[in-house]
Amino acid sequence: MDDSMIQYRESLIEVETEAENLLLARHQLVENDRVRNGNREALTALRKRARTTKTSVPSPFESIMKEIEGPESRPLVKELCATCGNHDSKENTWMMFPGTDGFASIPFHAAHTILEKDQERLDFDSKKLQSYVKEKSFLISESGVLGDKISPGVLRSLVTLTDKPTHR
Repeated sequence: MDDSMIQYRESLIEVETEAENLLLARHQLVENDRVRNGNREALTALRKRARTTKTSVPSPFESIMKEIEGPESRPLVKELCATCGNHDSKENTWMMFPGTDGFASIPFHAAHTILEKDQERLDFDSKKLQSYVKEKSFLISESGVLGDKISPGVLRSLVTLTDKPTHR
């Protein structure tokens, strides 16, 4: 093969690799969104059970100001969970952990804390994946080889092509 064909083949391999990484990132983004929606639904169910909303529980500052106004001598800072509110945080609730098939009975406060931390991690991962998808899309588009000339369906079929040894 001459040098131009070798160079063309190498650039095509590079673009196909970038496109495959792009499709994998998009798939992971969809999976993250599915898990995020499940977490959001679970958190909403826990808030309904505790009869709270995201904004119904007073902030620590509001709690402090109410405590200062009263004539009784109580501690100035009263920790109040935004999800638990006045609900018994030690009451057990059932939760299925990600990646398992079993349920566990854990304290209410622990359940929603786990879900909220998981939601924050998933939000961060989704933003990171969105940035990655933008970057890969830009690289493919800038290469000028496939981005604006070939439809996504054809691009997907190019990525799924496999080399098979020829038998002579």
